[in-house]
Amino acid sequence: MTGLVKAKKYDWKDSNMALFGSDTDRQVKKESAETEPAWNGAGQEVGLKIWRVVKFEITDWDQEYGSFYDGDSYIILNTYQNEGEDELKFDVHFWIGKYSTQDEYGTAAYKTVELDTLLDDRAVQHREVMGSESALFRSYFKSTRYMKGGADTGFKHVEPEQYKPRLMHYSKTGKGIVVKEVSLSRDCLTPNDVFILDLGVRIIQWNGSESSGIERANAAAECQQLESERNGRAQAEVLDEADMSGSHSFYDALTEDKDDDDDDEAVDFETTLHKLSDAGGHLTFEEISKGDVSQAQLDPADVFAVETKDQMFVWVGSGASVDEKRNAISHAHAHLVKSEHPFLSITVMMDHQASTNKDFQMAVPA
Repeated sequence: MTGLVKAKKYDWKDSNMALFGSDTDRQVKKESAETEPAWNGAGQEVGLKIWRVVKFEITDWDQEYGSFYDGDSYIILNTYQNEGEDELKFDVHFWIGKYSTQDEYGTAAYKTVELDTLLDDRAVQHREVMGSESALFRSYFKSTRYMKGGADTGFKHVEPEQYKPRLMHYSKTGKGIVVKEVSLSRDCLTPNDVFILDLGVRIIQWNGSESSGIERANAAAECQQLESERNGRAQAEVLDEADMSGSHSFYDALTEDKDDDDDDEAVDFETTLHKLSDAGGHLTFEEISKGDVSQAQLDPADVFAVETKDQMFVWVGSGASVDEKRNAISHAHAHLVKSEHPFLSITVMMDHQASTNKDFQMAVPA
């Protein structure tokens, strides 16, 4: 049997999300949402719930929370209460894996709308892209782990002796610990991070000479978990880069060329304010200012998109037209697809919801 197989690369940025937010999209009836088995009990109690899209179907994702396959798309519902309040509140995210197909992420986007409909349009909606998730999304998990593969490969059982080697990269970012499977290449190793070389029966934690304590601790916990899952048939060990020679046997397993996908591009840009309006008889999405953006520039009669270096916020005014409300996220998505930073997370909220969104308040001062 084989292990995980790298999914076919699919550049989801080349397609569109025309249905998301369109008239057709909003025709999803609450009665239809109530017939979806996956939504049974959704939003009825405080907690986190995750579903995965498998061949147009919404399925429960009962794996370790925070772990996602790069070839899949997911829906995440966070139900919570503010202190001293009885009312339940909701954040619903659809997450797009790097190799997720248009069918998968399109279904996730469409079903996100359906779930929001079931919740009487009270949820704050989010688009998340692998590697560029919002701080809110990251806060749900101790670490975010990306695994290669997808629905067709992810659940194949592999004995430790037959395991396909993999190299996992543990790094601390401003959004927490991120775990990503990278190429089995020595070039992927960086002294400021921690890596786990998983050989099935042998699990090796490699601590970069400049890695942090939290990265080392998180990786050590993963090693213990892997040992437990394999019922004593695997043994973990820890190696410190500073104590190793360049000819150490650890490096013998790193033989593959480094993938271009292992490199993340950083793009610098200024905060930009866009306005979506149909005041002229048709919808237009245009930039109206750049640099210092404040809430004083937001008019309740329209929809605005605030594009920061970390996230895009779509602010829907209470007096916005039906067309403006329905097409807000699709226009924001279309804009980002053509930009130099298409992976930004998108958060869509009504103007009254923005007052309690801490990230928005920090990004867009009053």
